[in-house]
Amino acid sequence: MIKLDILSDPICPWCYIGKANLDRALEALGDTPFLIEWHPFQLNPDMPAGGVDRRDYLEAKFGGQMEAAKAYLNVAEHAKKAGVAINFDQMTRTPNTFDAHRLIHWAGIEGRQGLVVSGLFRAFFVEGRDIGDHSVLADVAEGAGMERSMVEKLLASDADAEGLRTREDHSRKMGVSAVPTFVIGNQYVVQGAQGPDFWTDVIGDIQAALAAEGGPADEA
Repeated sequence: MIKLDILSDPICPWCYIGKANLDRALEALGDTPFLIEWHPFQLNPDMPAGGVDRRDYLEAKFGGQMEAAKAYLNVAEHAKKAGVAINFDQMTRTPNTFDAHRLIHWAGIEGRQGLVVSGLFRAFFVEGRDIGDHSVLADVAEGAGMERSMVEKLLASDADAEGLRTREDHSRKMGVSAVPTFVIGNQYVVQGAQGPDFWTDVIGDIQAALAAEGGPADEA
């Protein structure tokens, strides 16, 4: 299998759309050549721990209510094409996502990253929940088959905080400045919410290369 590293933030709508497009391509194929790992990247590393009012955040980010509305009209159009829902009216706060990234890390240890990432996207974009809140994160973890009580204990501690900050700092030093960012086989970097056709072509190229080699490739 080929390693596919994905740098993402669970409050990033393009990450949500990008995952949906990748999932569609993999579902159509019926199999995957990828070993997927999700990595932390906060769009707002200086966000207050309790998050901020979402309307205030968007207007400050885009320079006003009209500009924010225009930016998210584009998001809504791409979300519709990807077949995913975004309930803007339900999203009242923009959370700090550091603890969500810790949860994604722990899910990776248990082989449940995909489920947890999907659960976080659903909680934020569909249900409008505050994914900076520990009880919401525990709900997502439990829904993915993780032990709720253990996750609650970990969230109440500083477990793995330093390691995740180091990983994110490394990504920024390597030039990552936006998400989603995909790293294919430790060699090729792709940025942005690519469509299903892009991933179908990539997978086809990988399969052709493996067939030409006459055997399995080394895992990146």
